[in-house]
Amino acid sequence: MNKRLYIILLVGISLGACRNATQKTESTATDSLTVSDWALLPFEKVDSLNPVLVPTPNETFFDPIWKKEVKWEEKDVFNPAAVVREGKVHLIYRAEDKLGKYAGVSRLGLAISEDGLHFKKEKHPIFYPSNDAQKKYEWEGGTEDPRIVESPQGGYIMTYTAYDGKTARMMLATSKDLRNWTKHGPVLGEGKHLNTWSKSGAIVARQKGDQVIAEKINGKFWMYFGDTNLFLAQSDDLIHWEPLTEADGTLKPIVRPRPDKFDGQLVEPGPYGLITDKGILLIYNAARPMPEKKNALVYKAGQILMNGQDPTQILARMDEPFFVPDKPYELTGQVNNVVFLEGLVYFKKKWFLYYGTADSKIAVAVH
Repeated sequence: MNKRLYIILLVGISLGACRNATQKTESTATDSLTVSDWALLPFEKVDSLNPVLVPTPNETFFDPIWKKEVKWEEKDVFNPAAVVREGKVHLIYRAEDKLGKYAGVSRLGLAISEDGLHFKKEKHPIFYPSNDAQKKYEWEGGTEDPRIVESPQGGYIMTYTAYDGKTARMMLATSKDLRNWTKHGPVLGEGKHLNTWSKSGAIVARQKGDQVIAEKINGKFWMYFGDTNLFLAQSDDLIHWEPLTEADGTLKPIVRPRPDKFDGQLVEPGPYGLITDKGILLIYNAARPMPEKKNALVYKAGQILMNGQDPTQILARMDEPFFVPDKPYELTGQVNNVVFLEGLVYFKKKWFLYYGTADSKIAVAVH
């Protein structure tokens, strides 16, 4: 979630549950679809184990910029990406220390599970700001909120957010093993969109067994992104991207908030765009004001179906959220009343959905 873009004092309790999967959707292309025709439902929170990942306050790491040992996940862990590698779930998660002028630098850690539920963390972060070409974008806010898919040629493509204290920029990195990464810089390039607030890149991909592999549509790779409206970019190689723009050169909105619904304040992509036989299924995070609380937002999640041959066209959209904050660890934390979905894998014949809770911990739900 974008806690810096909006000044939010989130208090109170938001009650909710997964909604009926047969409920009618808002549709811009057809009125015949119901949620049960296309959505991935239901998801059940694993209450017996959640949260499945919490901070390890005393774990240390020698930071190359601070040039000292820091407690790199002392403050919180949240907003993870997930992939299946070598028969195990690999969770790449955001962690914060308590240092610096932004009350915490973000880095990415790695946790591994044989059952999708019980995780063992690696001792040191696997991705972080360093004295490299991207330091000017990543320091001192850090590296945040990853999304990951596999490349058709092998290896992994990760989008993440770099925060320099003023602007959030959507960035891209690649790896063969999830531990050693090559940074490729801002997704929107270093030209006219360099200082455009951008984040949350969800690449369109197809599930093949336990892999989720980027796939071209009409000769191009596609990526949904943004944390106000949803925008769209295209690529020939998964490294270099070109956003769709209006005639005046500004980013072209593809999906907008709806003022009278759960996504009335903002919409932001979840894990990736999943190609199905119905179209492109996109799980998205959304926020709206809480009428009973001044300057307060509540984050919930919805699903939307885009045209599989035209990624700009909405086919169907949920009227109600399918995932809401209703557990104590979701209602209270660094930022209250938040579920933020970023990791989705097909593992042991089930879908595992990993999400940040109140910007503080990580939980899982299973379909």
